[in-house]
This record gives sequence, C-alpha cells and structure tokens, in this order.
Amino acid sequence: MLINNISVVIIAKDAENTIEKCLESLKEFSEVILYLNNSIDKTKFIAQKFLNIKIIEGEFLGFGKTKSKASNYATNKWILSLDSDEVLSNDFKCYLNKLNLNNNNKVYSILRINYYKNQEIKHCWSKDEIVRLYNRDKTNYNQALVHEKIIVNKAENELIKGIVKHYPYNNMSDFIIKADRYSSLFANDHVGEKKSSPMKAFSNATYSFIKTYILKRGFLDGYAGLIIAVSHATNNFFKYMKLYELNLELKHEKSNNHSY
Repeated sequence: MLINNISVVIIAKDAENTIEKCLESLKEFSEVILYLNNSIDKTKFIAQKFLNIKIIEGEFLGFGKTKSKASNYATNKWILSLDSDEVLSNDFKCYLNKLNLNNNNKVYSILRINYYKNQEIKHCWSKDEIVRLYNRDKTNYNQALVHEKIIVNKAENELIKGIVKHYPYNNMSDFIIKADRYSSLFANDHVGEKKSSPMKAFSNATYSFIKTYILKRGFLDGYAGLIIAVSHATNNFFKYMKLYELNLELKHEKSNNHSY
C-alpha cells in the first residue's frame, strides 16, 4: 500500500521522544513534510533515516501560521496535518487509502486517543475528533498562535475510520515546559483584546482542576489523572496571569505615549 495523493505535513521542535514512532507509522506515504522550527535535539537526525521525509527548517510563527506555511512545501493539494507525537493505526491508513478525494469542498476528521506515557487516558482526556485532512486549494489553518484550527466554513466533514494514537507527554517535565510555552502564546494572542485579572486567573485554575479531576472523574485515571488535572489548572493560571501582565504593560506604554 502506497499513498501518493496525500502529503503528510508535520511541524516539530525537539520531538526526539516521539518522532520515530510517528514517522514509522507514515512509511506508506510517498511524501511527508517535516517542518523543524529551531529544534536542537536529535529530531532531525532521527528523521533523516526515513527516505520519504522531506525536512524543512524555518521559524516558528505561531501554530496556525506555521502549519499553513509548512503545507506550501507539499506537492499534493490534499494535506494530512499531524503532530509529531501522533501515530496512525493500520486501519486508519487503509481507510485513508480508499478515500475518494474528488470532492474539493470536503474536510476529514481523525479520531484521536490520548495517552500519558503508554497509559490510555480515558477520563481527563476523552477521545476527540479533529479536522486534519483538507484541500489546501480550498482552505487551510487559521492564524491563531495557539489552539489553531482548519477553517471549515460550510464544508462537509467526514470522519476517517480507524484511530490515531496521541502521546503528548512522556514525563512531568513535559507538562511544565508546555504549560509555560502555551500560556505565553495564549497571552500574546489576546493582549489588548481580552481582559484578565488575578482573580480570573485563580478562578479559572480552580475550576479547571475541579472539572478535570472531579467532574470528568480524572481520579479514575490514577496518578496520571492528578498530574493532568494540576497541569490544566497551572496552565490556566499562567495564561491569564501572563495576559494580565501584558495588558498592564500595554496600558502603561499607551499612557506614557499620551504624556508626550
């Protein structure tokens, strides 16, 4: 089975812990674009072992803009956008290979199962459906710095049968690193447009923990559930406090400009 009519596009930074498993599941694709942004670990070295991988190195412009830019390096108009910590199942690839892609006004979603290390997380993170296969002549990602999405508009959305396994965190340090990075992107994306306060940061963090650990029964995921719930709370606290700080700095800057 060789998939010639779809290009896989991945953006990655320091993904040495997951990239090999990801790329191993993509051997059936004739073209895989790996866009590396300031990666300093062994990601590039690992990727070079795969003959179907085309490595591009460039700057990170935010998730939406970077994914859109990376798709321009593909030769096919149909793009399967993946993360460097996602692994395709054989059922997924078989179904994908049989798709009739003549309808250019259609998009396709993946069904993703989430893991912490090798443990499936069934409560904190339920299975999710995300639009990932699209025709770049008709649509692409929006410009969001974080929580980017493919612009669907009125396109018909079909679910691809089979699963995609998602391994976003290998240890607790990954939670800390990503919480810092994603909260900064969120704050920069909303500065001057969205209000925040210390109370909002605290209340959002508190509710996030209660929702994840109690309401969604995250405690049934064992110690991993506690880590994830605390991480969600921390991320929410950081992103609203960073936004609060940036709004203060913007306010002071405008005030100083008016004083001249």
